Amino acid sequence: MTRVLDAALRKAAAVWITSPGHEPRLVHAHWRDDALWVMSGGTEPEVPLGDGAQVTVTVRSPSTHSHLVDAPATAHLTEPDEDTAQALRTARLNTTPEWESVYRLEFGA
Repeated sequence: MTRVLDAALRKAAAVWITSPGHEPRLVHAHWRDDALWVMSGGTEPEVPLGDGAQVTVTVRSPSTHSHLVDAPATAHLTEPDEDTAQALRTARLNTTPEWESVYRLEFGA
C-alpha cells in the first residue's frame, strides 16, 4: 500500500466504491487494522458487495473534495469483533448505525 493511500484512508469518513456492473457509491467507511471497514444494509446504504468481490475504492480530499487516489481492493464479508463494531458505531458520529453486513476491504501489498 502506498503512503498516499494509507494517509488518505486514515482521514476519510466516506469513500466511493465501484464494483463490477454497478455505478460508484458513496459509503461511510472506517480505517482500522490496515483495512477499510464498510457497513451495508439496515440503516446504512446498501453496498453492492459480495464476499471476495474485487472493487475499486476512490478517496477524495476531505477539504477540497478533489480526487486523491483510486485503489483496487478485495471485499471480505465478516462479523466484526466487539471492539471493531464499537469503532464502527463511534465513527458514524451523528447516528447509531445498524447494519445487515460488514465488509473488510483489503488492499494489495
